[in-house]
Amino acid sequence: MESMELTTSKNAPLAMDAHSFAEAGHKLVDKIAAFLNDLPDKPVTRGEQPSQIRRLLGENSLPVNGLPADTLLNEASDLLFEHSLFNGHPSFMGYITSSATPIGALADMLASAVNPNTGAYILSPVATEIELQTIKWLGEMIGFPGNGGIFVSGGNMANFIGFLAARKAKADWNVRKEGLKSVNAFHSHLLVYCAKGTHTWIEKAADLFGLGTDAIRWIDVNEYQQMDTAKLDYQITKDRAYGYSPFLVVGTAGSVGTGAVDPLEEISIIAKHHNCWFHVDGAYGAPAALLPENEKLFRGLSEADSVAIDPHKWLYSPLEAGCILVKNETHLTDAFSFHPEYFNFDGSAEDPVVNFYDYGLQNSRGFRALKVWLAIRQAGRNGYRKMIRKDIDLAQSLFELAGSEEELEAVSCNLSITTFRFVPKNLRVDLMEDESYLNTLNEKLLNVLQADGRVFLSNAVIDNKYCLRACIVNFRTTFDHLMELVQVVLTEGRRIDAQLRGQVKDKR
Repeated sequence: MESMELTTSKNAPLAMDAHSFAEAGHKLVDKIAAFLNDLPDKPVTRGEQPSQIRRLLGENSLPVNGLPADTLLNEASDLLFEHSLFNGHPSFMGYITSSATPIGALADMLASAVNPNTGAYILSPVATEIELQTIKWLGEMIGFPGNGGIFVSGGNMANFIGFLAARKAKADWNVRKEGLKSVNAFHSHLLVYCAKGTHTWIEKAADLFGLGTDAIRWIDVNEYQQMDTAKLDYQITKDRAYGYSPFLVVGTAGSVGTGAVDPLEEISIIAKHHNCWFHVDGAYGAPAALLPENEKLFRGLSEADSVAIDPHKWLYSPLEAGCILVKNETHLTDAFSFHPEYFNFDGSAEDPVVNFYDYGLQNSRGFRALKVWLAIRQAGRNGYRKMIRKDIDLAQSLFELAGSEEELEAVSCNLSITTFRFVPKNLRVDLMEDESYLNTLNEKLLNVLQADGRVFLSNAVIDNKYCLRACIVNFRTTFDHLMELVQVVLTEGRRIDAQLRGQVKDKR
């Protein structure tokens, strides 16, 4: 028999002594610091294709033997610093992913070092209490007077929790025990209501949680891309008359396409009148309720039964950090709590504990709240007001810049999202039938911009217009970056327009 080497804690393949860990960690932190310092001078992305990245990694088989940690960290940091899309770059204005706080990066390192399992209090005493305090602060920040919540991975999961809490609260039978019986005569169909353009999480929820996407009633929007509340009230009334069971109304506080905020106060009144759960998807826009000048815009948010908010969007947290806030925490335990005999997590009756596995879908959970807790303490209420207000002001400035350019059309501006499109001069009428040419032109322009690396935008379709969409949730972005953006769009737009017109001419 081969002799077996005795493995101790010191020679385990993944162990590092204090000196080696400190040395590797210091080198890595120095490299991260240099990366953050140089970030504005880097391209937003290199636009590399999957095959290029695979060649960098190599086609190696599973490693047989290991390598030193500092060698691996040096290699990994070079790969990430040279071959990533940088959503913290000041010219990244694409999707709603913010410039991550440096303190958040350090917080994730600290949380990983301790590695608390925040599923149960006994496994994470101080982490649990920090998460509870952070949830309370988020509610205070947006003016939501709830007494419960839980951190999750992001907006989809936060909205899912609200959806499931609503389903349990409003179903007129024991849905957790009996399941969904809307397919037979026992119970009527559960229906959910939201504006057209609501984020696709609602389709996933209806699909995954047994209702089916036919249970969604898509309500028309007005000229400002907000839910038409008269049509909402009419649709719920009509559905009740047909024997359906409306149970959930979703209002959006910052739509993904245009940043529009639904008339939350009107929606809350209608939802309450029809005994529906009122949920606000504020994953992106809810932090803007922190600004006093937005009080009217967000009026009614405090009346919601639940609110989704994503700190990794407009609170500048590193991924992942989503959160669901609820008016009454018992709605979470009602929807999710089970107590198998192998759980011994109840604590004492005199000083009861919170076990977050009772509040959501996960049992084992990472310590997501730490990076948000530290950032809130670093910036404070006033610091966040300053950064969020600046982002909104920049979006308005971009809207005005687009409106002042002869070859740009400013389309919409809500919160920190501006949409616009390139419209070339001297465009012949025969190229503009149904605006199909402009839509094709702007779609090709966007694809070029996303691969180019100087700026990064996304798209929105508004009233059948294909628009360029800039979302500013970035504490590094300045007015100079907007000026550069406009010039890049004009230069590339003219070039692509010339190409397309030449192709049209050649076909003739």
